[in-house]
Amino acid sequence: MVDPYSEIISLLKPQASYSKLVHAYGPFRVRREGLSEAFYCSLLKGRAWLEVEGKEMLDLEAGDFVLIPAVKSFTFSSVDPVPPKGILSRPSEGEDGIFRLGSPAGEAEVQQLVGHCTFASPDAELLVSLLPDIIVIRGGERLAALNDLLRDEARSDRPARSAVVEHLLQVLLIEAFRSATAPGASAGLLRGLTDPRIAPPLRAMHAAPAHSWTVVSLAEEAGLSRSAFFSRFNRIVGIAPMGYLMNWRMTLAKHMLRSGQHSIAEISDRIGYGSASAFSTAFARFVGTPPARYTQTLAAE
Repeated sequence: MVDPYSEIISLLKPQASYSKLVHAYGPFRVRREGLSEAFYCSLLKGRAWLEVEGKEMLDLEAGDFVLIPAVKSFTFSSVDPVPPKGILSRPSEGEDGIFRLGSPAGEAEVQQLVGHCTFASPDAELLVSLLPDIIVIRGGERLAALNDLLRDEARSDRPARSAVVEHLLQVLLIEAFRSATAPGASAGLLRGLTDPRIAPPLRAMHAAPAHSWTVVSLAEEAGLSRSAFFSRFNRIVGIAPMGYLMNWRMTLAKHMLRSGQHSIAEISDRIGYGSASAFSTAFARFVGTPPARYTQTLAAE
């Protein structure tokens, strides 16, 4: 059974580029802008508000995990006490490597592990577009166990601490993707895979990308009329069915071109084009350069 989720994750190659343990005391508000990497936050203790542009404010509690695959800006602030209007806090790093907000006194009311991750795939932007724009996981035993391991490791001074934290974060990110199946989740691939009507055509496209799929044949996989399927796919996945198929075919094509193990004719056959010239035309229209030149550019890098 082809697992589209596993394919996307393996091609994305998530890597934790930066993480820090933050302790907050009293009222605080942190604002970050001009970001270009995925952002994650694991709330270890207390409550906090997270505001992301274009989204409703999130009220986070201990055990919650948030992942935003593509974030531009966000505001993180205390719930109790509510921070005064206009206050912006600056974290300071202690000798123990923990960042602190406010005036340390006693035990921190809020503890969180925050950071950024990168996706090593050159096609990250395309692949991220297939994922929900925000993932919120509320508690859960598996995430709680991972959170405990992360908190313990982040506070430790053990050998290879950074490497262990990075690998644990990778597991946490994957677990977050896997868990993002709530009915109210954002449009994207993961939501599509949990829908009883949309999951079959999604899996079919991934299982046989070379097949001559049409909206009608995909609607048959879904057991819906053409118009009902088209509308439902758009709403749940966030992109038209044939647009999704084109994105996936071109992602596979670029992956095969980068490997250097496949001819253009072979790639054409494997992703459903009748000839190398038809594939080259479609690839050039989608990527902006013909596949042969794309390969030459890769070789020169």
